[in-house]
Amino acid sequence: MSDSPRVYVIHENEEWWPPFAAAFEAAGVPAEQWLLTDGSIDLDAEPPQGVFWSRLSASAHTRDHAESKEFGRAVLRWLESWGRTVIGGSHVLEFEVSKVAQHAALRRAGIDVPRTVAVFGTSDLKRRAREFAPPFISKHNQGGKGLGVRRWDSHDEFDAWVDGAEFEPSPDGITLIQEFLFAREPFVTRAEYVAGDFVYAVRVDTSAGSFELCPADACVIDPGAGALEPVFPPFALRDEVTGEHPLVAEHRAFLRANDIRIAGIEFVETIDGRLVTYDVNTNTNYNPDVEALAPLSGPGDIARFLGSLLPERVPSA
Repeated sequence: MSDSPRVYVIHENEEWWPPFAAAFEAAGVPAEQWLLTDGSIDLDAEPPQGVFWSRLSASAHTRDHAESKEFGRAVLRWLESWGRTVIGGSHVLEFEVSKVAQHAALRRAGIDVPRTVAVFGTSDLKRRAREFAPPFISKHNQGGKGLGVRRWDSHDEFDAWVDGAEFEPSPDGITLIQEFLFAREPFVTRAEYVAGDFVYAVRVDTSAGSFELCPADACVIDPGAGALEPVFPPFALRDEVTGEHPLVAEHRAFLRANDIRIAGIEFVETIDGRLVTYDVNTNTNYNPDVEALAPLSGPGDIARFLGSLLPERVPSA
């Protein structure tokens, strides 16, 4: 690590780095990766000077990096103990790896959330699922990229899955049973925030029925293309959602209350007029097609924001 103050980006997936590296370079902000796929820390040694941005992901286990989340907890606690500026610190990581934590905080903030039951293990899954009329959803508490989310149109079908060989537990052993939200139109919205401020909103087409809605080019690969050519899902700029939108104001207050500075928050507009928030992504990614059209840039705003926090540095114009 360098002796001069810089932004250190803490993560475990190098495929996500290029758009952020380009944004830091364009903003004139010195930055480097800190990959938590292996290594060690001296807990008695002082960390380098700089700003530390955690992009640790709930989906790390899908890249054989399940331990990175635990290593990340140790690294963030170490940095915080030395008073370093950490964006996405240890408390934010807990939101990233627990949808229960997200749900509880959103509900406490008065934001409409889906009715949800958290079940540890499998012995109570079938009984609790019967509290929900079909269709309903099951998902992992520790998810990411929409993996592990399934729609169920009958309790018998769900029971067979729980008892069968295809059942896939959440990495933390907690399965969520959740009401199915009937969208007014076949899309969900992802609102992006940097430094707690609204950047833009993205319309994500769900007409194909997929729950895997990661916007980054690094995580949308068409299996039918032999895993060679990236195929982007239908993401589009939703410019009618602005900073004046009432739910955006609720999201901003929620982010301030929980000291979350960078996030993508997903919500759906239902056929009965609800605005339901169901996911908080604290290591948000950005779709390149949307970025090409948006008046602001997510990575660009992040680079400028983090650069402004560096000591003894005059932000570039």
